[in-house]
Amino acid sequence: MMRVCANIVLVGMPGSGKSSVGRRLARRLRRTFIDTDDLIVAAAGKSIERIFAEDGEAFFRDLEARCVREAAARKGVVIATGGGVVLREDNVRALRADGLIVFLDRSPECILKTAELSDRPLLRAGGQALFALYRQRKAVYRASCDCRVLNNGRRLKRVLLALLKLQRRMDRLAGDQSGTGRSNWNKKPGRKR
Repeated sequence: MMRVCANIVLVGMPGSGKSSVGRRLARRLRRTFIDTDDLIVAAAGKSIERIFAEDGEAFFRDLEARCVREAAARKGVVIATGGGVVLREDNVRALRADGLIVFLDRSPECILKTAELSDRPLLRAGGQALFALYRQRKAVYRASCDCRVLNNGRRLKRVLLALLKLQRRMDRLAGDQSGTGRSNWNKKPGRKR
């Protein structure tokens, strides 16, 4: 059963399209878009690649958790997360508090066709690393999400339409729960309609 939430949270593999889809979805919904990787870079003052090289993955994951909590505390936003955000249950709990978690599922084959892996620290080894990471994380993504949207070679417009359809379902649910038949989900915080 779908939950009524203020935020939409995109999780999935690196290169699955979370940032591209998230930006367009936020624009269509007239919402703020937050990419947790951008928050991490801003907080550290250096690239994710440099954080991994200079400070290590454990430091990166701690910083990521702080940035996830910051993003999840916002209301009425679209959040794109880093590929490993679901590895910590605290991250999932924070995002789920008021966010509908959508697993943007894209096969490693499709990711290899479109994504640049050399700037992604855990995938620098290439295709084999990507396939191994997908096998390792797929069950975690599925367990963490409220719903799954396939992004295998579909035009971005079709993926976006699937997400907008989810948003409309949430609107209907929110209206049913409030008894008014209308939802406040698509309203900007602090703005009267």
